[in-house]
Amino acid sequence: MAGSQKKIIISINTSWNIFNFRAGLIQALIDAGYKVVAVAPQDEYSERLEALGCRFIPLPMDNKGTSPVNDIILFFRYLQILRHERPDAFLGYTIKPNVYGSLAANRLKIPVINNVSGLGTAFIRENFLTKIVQSLYRWAFRRSHMVFFQNGDDRALFVQEKLVKLQSTDVLPGSGINLEYLKPDGHSSPNAGEPYVFLLIARLVFDKGIREYVEAARIVRNKMPNVKFQILGFLDVENRTAVKRDEVDGWVKEGTIDYLGTTDDVRPFIAASHCVVLPSYREGTPRTLLEAAAMGKSLITTDVPGCREVVDHEKNGFLCRVRDPEHLAERMLNFIELTDDERTSMGKASRKKVEKEFDERIVINRYLETLESIFNKTG
Repeated sequence: MAGSQKKIIISINTSWNIFNFRAGLIQALIDAGYKVVAVAPQDEYSERLEALGCRFIPLPMDNKGTSPVNDIILFFRYLQILRHERPDAFLGYTIKPNVYGSLAANRLKIPVINNVSGLGTAFIRENFLTKIVQSLYRWAFRRSHMVFFQNGDDRALFVQEKLVKLQSTDVLPGSGINLEYLKPDGHSSPNAGEPYVFLLIARLVFDKGIREYVEAARIVRNKMPNVKFQILGFLDVENRTAVKRDEVDGWVKEGTIDYLGTTDDVRPFIAASHCVVLPSYREGTPRTLLEAAAMGKSLITTDVPGCREVVDHEKNGFLCRVRDPEHLAERMLNFIELTDDERTSMGKASRKKVEKEFDERIVINRYLETLESIFNKTG
């Protein structure tokens, strides 16, 4: 077997993230003969990782903090784990594992594969923190065997800012979608007497366009009071742009939106909607849009890096201007004005696009090829 006796460490900022977005990759690595060790903060998903067949090592991590002391401690924790485990390769995702895990791996001459799944608040709101983050990336990625990006804009920005060399980069279609798990339900238009349902799935941070979604909902409901607007996702997240719970409660109380909480399975919520919306300011490749597209839903999203890759305007959905609730509302009304046949065609186009461009197997095969190239080089 290709990976016989080789050990891979995969590290992300939450066990939840590894389990929900990388389970297919872990399974493929194990099937290829690799030993896989997951390194992340302990949460309720940690045990599920072990059920996949990989070993789990808990690693405390201040995900959104900017304390240099905590980050130095994190670097030494990575160093301790990697020195003890001696993996044959380190796979890093999200900023802190990408930076401090990679630096520790570099110190021990362990080959590194990074994945930049999105640029986050530091790149959306440029300030002194942006320069610090860029310096950390430049330092961490200088010896990486491969840095995967989820859209060409992010790769171009990193190359332009000399954070990474072009020849050690590639673009992947997000984390990929399991097309067997997510399938169309055929529910593209409301039945007689049923309201239109728009659904936003995201962590509740303002960079996801939450405020624009709520404002657009008010505009649409002034014209069509029967339309429903739902939000599904984590509240009280550790982020400087997090939406406060009392603000969400206010929107619910005024009847503008329905807050659905969180879930381990988005499928019934997507199935019950007619159109999935994400007015984000910038993304890597938004998984929620891919999940909705795989289930044959029309999409509305912003014309920004990451989001525009998932929507072909007026074919499987609509693109709108970023930070523009009026334009977002206009696109929602455009969707409502479609005929049933047009909505059905959009849904089918979504599914076809995901099948062609975002199949999880594309991502998995690229990782397996990259690992093989590392081990062929090192012998």
